[in-house]
Amino acid sequence: MKNKILMFWMIVAIAIASTIVIFLKPTKLGLDLVGGSRLTLQAETTKEIAKITPEVMGRLQFAIESRINKLGVAETVVQQAGEDKLIVEIPAVTDLKEAKAFLGETAQLEFKKPGVSKDGEEIWLDTGLTGKDLSKSTLSTDNAGQWVVGLEFNGEGAKKFAELTKSLVGKQMAIFFDGELQSAPRVNEAIYGGHAQISGGESGFEYSEAQRMVNLLNAGALPVPAKIIEENTVGPTLGADSIAKSKVAGMIGLGLVMLFMIMYYRVPGVIADIALVIYSLILFALFKAIPVTLTLAGIAGFILSIGMAVDANILIFERTKEELRAGRNLFTAINSGFDRAFTSIFDSNMTTIITCVILYFLGTSIVKGFALTLALGVMVSMFSAITITKNFMHLVFGTGELKYPAMFGLSKNEIGTSYKATETKREKARFGILD
Repeated sequence: MKNKILMFWMIVAIAIASTIVIFLKPTKLGLDLVGGSRLTLQAETTKEIAKITPEVMGRLQFAIESRINKLGVAETVVQQAGEDKLIVEIPAVTDLKEAKAFLGETAQLEFKKPGVSKDGEEIWLDTGLTGKDLSKSTLSTDNAGQWVVGLEFNGEGAKKFAELTKSLVGKQMAIFFDGELQSAPRVNEAIYGGHAQISGGESGFEYSEAQRMVNLLNAGALPVPAKIIEENTVGPTLGADSIAKSKVAGMIGLGLVMLFMIMYYRVPGVIADIALVIYSLILFALFKAIPVTLTLAGIAGFILSIGMAVDANILIFERTKEELRAGRNLFTAINSGFDRAFTSIFDSNMTTIITCVILYFLGTSIVKGFALTLALGVMVSMFSAITITKNFMHLVFGTGELKYPAMFGLSKNEIGTSYKATETKREKARFGILD
């Protein structure tokens, strides 16, 4: 009994912790609920890449995801569509001017050295040191308080930079960004360690200009050009309306299910409803803690998992009633009911989880949201049905006999009827009486 009481308080603690998480953590809402924009990009071939292959699309998708992440836009979805298209979904963003620039632009950083053309004109010559040799870029201020862009080269780039500055001691080294000269500092000594700075010249950089340069440099170049061929916007009003309708539908569905459980299973139905509330708290807290981006499809998966959690309780209660009809005492009937139902519950839930895994890895973003919420719901429902409901059943009914069969939705005549029928058949068999 002490173990059951301890388990009870553990369940209460989990429910309280889940409630705290729900109130403290924000809910991540998808594009269809919070509003935002959806862009379709098409990859284009180049001289170097004559055909768009799955490998090229994979690299493009990775580059686009990196660029979007640099913007700090949360819960953005980038997925492939067809052989040469990417769909980018950006929640809660209505002004896409800068975002579209990040999706399509290719930042080009070049270091050049002074030279002379065939006509005797002074020009800047390529050195082979470019943005591809960059490890990361940072934003800071110099001694004069002006914004500068810090550059940190990778291993190979650091070697190139050291050799270049060594060869240019006493001369200028030009730094070009997207074809425009940014600065041309004089190299006083060879620079080792792979660090450099870009200043904005006499006038200096504006903050927005320097920040844009840093973001583009960190995002890297796209493997192939990508142009935006379609743009759709989802208004936040439509999303708010969807949330309101989903709440109403969820409350009505949950209310009807809970009412059915009480009317048909009586006291066990009340216990199942309490377990269902705790289940919902735990699952919603998990959604916020992970966090899971909730879309309309995700909410559908959540509601469906609630139905499956109730289904597990129905299996358990029906098995328990069968044990009571067979003449078992209450404690044995409850344990046997859970044991007999466990195999069916486990098998059905495992097949659902396997299906969810397949949908998650092969489906689109909408399908993935549905699969993830349903899978989490199914796993939590097993804990709810097997642990929470069983613990509450033992605490409420104890280990004695069932004095009031109506508490289980049974009549007194039903208790032990299967046992009595079996004994009658045995007696008839002893005396050779055939039915």
